[in-house]
Amino acid sequence: MTVYFMCFLLFLVGLYGMVTRRNLIKIVISFTIMEFSVFLFFALIGYVENGEAPILTKNLPENPVFVDPLPQAMVLTAIVIGLATSAMLLAIAIRLYKKYGTFNIREINNLRG
Repeated sequence: MTVYFMCFLLFLVGLYGMVTRRNLIKIVISFTIMEFSVFLFFALIGYVENGEAPILTKNLPENPVFVDPLPQAMVLTAIVIGLATSAMLLAIAIRLYKKYGTFNIREINNLRG
């Protein structure tokens, strides 16, 4: 239960960074922290104490306990999507910096041009 609370706390840290920061790079980093907390939460959902990999062999115990591989596969897919999203956000931030000369959202909003 403590681990799930830590995932929620990590998500709140990322959310706080997104809401309070004015620098676009810091906002992208906060977004990435939020993504990581969700990935960690999904990976922890599939964890089973003393679980084994779901590979069927001839030498299985009588009542084997397997780890659920579906959340792990979903997290791997989400990591790739999150990487593409972060790269796109950074590319947009760099384009805005080239156009306006700053990463500060308030200054970009005031320029309007």
